Formats: sequence, C-alpha cells, structure tokens
Amino acid sequence: MEIREQRVQRHPEDIFDLIGRREQIERMARSMRAIAHPLRLKMLCVLGEHELSVQDVVEAVGTSQSNVSQHLAILREKGILKARKNANRVYYSVSDQRILQLLVTMREVLCGGSLRT
Repeated sequence: MEIREQRVQRHPEDIFDLIGRREQIERMARSMRAIAHPLRLKMLCVLGEHELSVQDVVEAVGTSQSNVSQHLAILREKGILKARKNANRVYYSVSDQRILQLLVTMREVLCGGSLRT
C-alpha cells in the first residue's frame, strides 16, 4: 500500500483509473507494441528531437529502405511519428516529445541507467 501511495503522489493522474477504460488500455497496448520492436525503438532513438528523411534513417539503422519504410509507416499509423513531404522526400519526426521522455524513463527503470551514461 505504501508503494501505491508514493506513485500517486508522484503522478497526479491516478494510473489505477485506467482499469475500467478498455479503449484507452487497448490503444496504449497497441502503441507500446509498436514501440517495442527493436528496429522501431532504434529508429525512435535515431530520430530523437530531429526531423530526418527516410534515407537518413536508412543510413543510421543499417537496413533496407523498404524495411525502414514499413516500420516508419507502422509508427506513423499509431500516431508515434508524423510525416512531412517535401518534393519527392518524406521527413519523419516524433509526434510528441513526451514519447522520448517515456523512452528515457523506460531505460532508467528497465536498464538501470540514464541515456547519458
């Protein structure tokens, strides 16, 4: 009980309120599955606070353009990325910077260190 009280104090919105909100839980689960794929997670790290072309992402992650494009489309479909077309190039960026903070927090909690170490 003490752990729950500490979490509630740190987070003003009660996470336990999600229990009865099936649609929100399912949406969160779909988004988390999209992020959880190793290549897509790597792509999010590459994008960070930048807007990059598909080719820039291909060069950074080291796989084929078709593979990168498929994964970028999944992240875009889930609302994790946004895209902007300029002539014949498509540029991608993270749709909400809080997603990056989520990744930082996940690393701190799950890997025992910050991104700066």
